[in-house]
Amino acid sequence: MPTFRALPPSKLRNTGRRQPVAEPDASSIHVPVARAMVDCGVYSDGVRLPGKYTHAAALDKVREIESDGLQAFVWIGLHEPDEHQMQAVADVFGLHELAVEDAVHAHQRPKLERYDDTLFLVLKTVKYVANDAVARTREIVETGEIMIFVGPDFVVTVRHGEHGGLAGVRKHIDTTPANCKLGPYAVMHAIADHVVDDYLDVTDLVEHDIDEMEENVFSPNRATEIEHIYLMKREVVELRRAVSPLATDLQRMTSDHNDLISKEVRRYMRDVLDHAIKASDRISSYDEVLSSLVQAAVGKVSMQQSTDMRKISAWVAIAAVPTAMAGIYGMNFEHMPELKATWGYPAVLLTMLAICLLLYRTFRRNHWL
Repeated sequence: MPTFRALPPSKLRNTGRRQPVAEPDASSIHVPVARAMVDCGVYSDGVRLPGKYTHAAALDKVREIESDGLQAFVWIGLHEPDEHQMQAVADVFGLHELAVEDAVHAHQRPKLERYDDTLFLVLKTVKYVANDAVARTREIVETGEIMIFVGPDFVVTVRHGEHGGLAGVRKHIDTTPANCKLGPYAVMHAIADHVVDDYLDVTDLVEHDIDEMEENVFSPNRATEIEHIYLMKREVVELRRAVSPLATDLQRMTSDHNDLISKEVRRYMRDVLDHAIKASDRISSYDEVLSSLVQAAVGKVSMQQSTDMRKISAWVAIAAVPTAMAGIYGMNFEHMPELKATWGYPAVLLTMLAICLLLYRTFRRNHWL
């Protein structure tokens, strides 16, 4: 309930004016969980039950079905919940406070943690930012996060970021009862598979940009801008931080938690592990290619600078000849060669032109111009 600051009676008497209304304390106003809830579904025997549920009512429904000897679980999806909303869900599902804190504040690295019979998996989502050319963008890869709490009869997913929606994954789960019968860990597999497939798609698009950079660096008639390569290298580093740690966690999942995850689900998770390793290997190779491109670009720029300096030096040498001769004949001495001759002026001009043409021909022959 909102709290108000009451004024003492002495302040309310004989004031002759209307007292202002106290503002509610913002810290005491809690937004309901439904505002952060994207979807909440109850699944029994591989089929989603009709109806809409709150997080507490959904778990009660699952426990009611389990009391009849049937298997059921609930999947609740949240998008960027605040502390109160996440704590309300944690109180119902019995989530550990450390994992709840990570889910609220985000900015976590990919990791897998176990709290009794609950697994907590953090996945980094990636999205390729479409661009006409790398030179005209400042961001190529956008990242987000998905936290997954998986228990015996529930899945709680917390998503951070504007991309990485799980509507497609939920639709697939709803239309494949055979996979859904495998329980809540089948949902975890479906989400992990979706995220890792996005890794492969993004790496394909990044590879196209790197190929374009490589063509630009080794093209003789194009200017090379090293800062674009550094931009791509920064994005690849961010991509590597999102993808590479996941392989270790998926390996642990398929080997260390046999008491929680069924054999069939572990088989599916091994396939996800293979794709994650493939994406990680691609990213490592991109990092090596970009390092080589930086060295090649630096060498190309050095060659361009050397060529430019030779051209400048050649033109300076050519310009020095008329400058020197004009300087000599501009000293106004009385006794100078050909100073009184009628043909002296054109002779000096022709001499200047002849020497300049000779120097120009020499520099052209030596590829300085």
